[in-house]
Amino acid sequence: MKGADLLIGETVGMKRVIADRGYDANRIRAALREQGTIPVIPGRRNRKRPIQFDQRRYKDRWRVEAMFCRLKDFRRIATHYDKLARNFLSAVSLAAAVAFWL
Repeated sequence: MKGADLLIGETVGMKRVIADRGYDANRIRAALREQGTIPVIPGRRNRKRPIQFDQRRYKDRWRVEAMFCRLKDFRRIATHYDKLARNFLSAVSLAAAVAFWL
């Protein structure tokens, strides 16, 4: 679980961590709670006892994923044509504004 260890290391100081079912493990939940972070992770379907989580906050996760999906529709963003990071950031900002405006 190297990816999960990286996730736990980066969450210091966060109030909540919203993740998908792939991060549903007692070890991950315990490590997040030790840091004072509230895990918003739905339980896997095959769990014997269902896990309680904030469903309203978990639904907001979809909005973030949808934003990245829409940004990838812009060819310039998906292929990263810009050489400079500031130009790429400008293109991402412009694409995000257009994506949310439409």
